[in-house]
Amino acid sequence: MAAKPGAKAPKFTVPTTAGEFRLGDQAPDNLVVYFYPRDNTPGCTLEGGDFRDLAPAFRRARTRILGISTDTLESHRRFKDRMKFPFELGSDEDHAVASLFGAWKQKNMYGRRMMGVERSTFLIDAKGAIRREWRKVRVKGHAAEVLEAAREI
Repeated sequence: MAAKPGAKAPKFTVPTTAGEFRLGDQAPDNLVVYFYPRDNTPGCTLEGGDFRDLAPAFRRARTRILGISTDTLESHRRFKDRMKFPFELGSDEDHAVASLFGAWKQKNMYGRRMMGVERSTFLIDAKGAIRREWRKVRVKGHAAEVLEAAREI
C-alpha cells in the first residue's frame, strides 16, 4: 500500500553517499524524499539541480533533502560530485524503499511495459508524518513548489 498524506511515513533505512540513513535521522528537521528514475539523465539532472539551487532555502525552512533512485552508490557518488549536490543520494537497488512509498510502478516506455521508479516526492515532518505528496512529477518548478510546502509546516 502506498504512503499517503496524513499517515506516518513508512520506516526505512537506505544506504546513502554519506552512510546509512534511517527515517528519523533528520529530526528535528523535516525531510523531503524525492524518488527519481536515473542518475545523469536530463530530467533527473534538472530536478536535482533545482533542489541543489534551493538547498539554502530548504535549510532555512528546517528541511533536509534526500534523493533516492535504484542506481548504485558509486553512480550516486559520481552524480553528486558532478552536480555539487549539498544533500545525500540513497541507493535503493532492490526498489524496497520506492515500493514502500508506492513509487515503484509499471511504466510504458516506447511501447514496452516495464517496472521502474515513478518520479515522486514526499514531504515528511519532524515527527515522521507525511504532510504532502507529489506523484508523476513534472520537473519544471517542482522544487520551488516543495519548498513552499516546507515553509508552511
